Amino acid sequence: MGPEALSRVRHPAWGIVPPAYFAPEDSGSPDAVSDAVISRAVEDWHRFFAQSGPIEIGINLPTAVLTDSEAIGRLCKQLPNHAAFEGLIVEVNSAELIRNLDLAMRAARQLRLHKVAIAIDDAGPEWLSLADVSNFPFVEFKVGRKFVAGCAQDRLKQSVCRRMLDRAKFYGSRTVADGIETWSDFLTVRDLGFDLVQGSLFAKAYERKEVRANLLGRAACLSRLATLEIDRTAQPRRRQRAAG
Repeated sequence: MGPEALSRVRHPAWGIVPPAYFAPEDSGSPDAVSDAVISRAVEDWHRFFAQSGPIEIGINLPTAVLTDSEAIGRLCKQLPNHAAFEGLIVEVNSAELIRNLDLAMRAARQLRLHKVAIAIDDAGPEWLSLADVSNFPFVEFKVGRKFVAGCAQDRLKQSVCRRMLDRAKFYGSRTVADGIETWSDFLTVRDLGFDLVQGSLFAKAYERKEVRANLLGRAACLSRLATLEIDRTAQPRRRQRAAG
């Protein structure tokens, strides 16, 4: 279990503004927001390591970062130079990856040498139609909430999830079920075989100062699962969201 860093802007009239509006993925070039997100994530890793030990941190970045050699260079230079640093997960929107697949795969292979792994965010059936890719460089499929939320009562969604799990297994990538809001959906994705789960059932978006306390409370969550007579050895782990 580890946090995923999210960026939000608070506008006096509009309220919380999501990244799609102030850092659009199709902007065509990396920007100061991406550099700031990377810098904050690295800073947070050092803080969490000092307080709670090493953890895995995930961040969301636009595809433009992967297709810009200077942006990749800046990213690598900011990474912790520490033996306990196991790596950074960079989530990139599935549709953006598909449109820039060759460049993204090349960048993903390069970044793996620097302990940076690329995850496919909001993955869907578009990956099922691709020809088999040799030396697949993406470490994670995060199946989008539109195929996860409500899957307990929707056999079509379950079918899509099974096919995504099969494709991920073929490539050796781990899987995340995003959008878990009910126990019935959690039990369904557990039985389907997802490796990780994420959703409001387990954690809302926290300010980073709240994340440490919540990470320390993971034992309590496992105890709660035990009361439901769920085999914890077969449970997908959960990923929290940390608001930046």
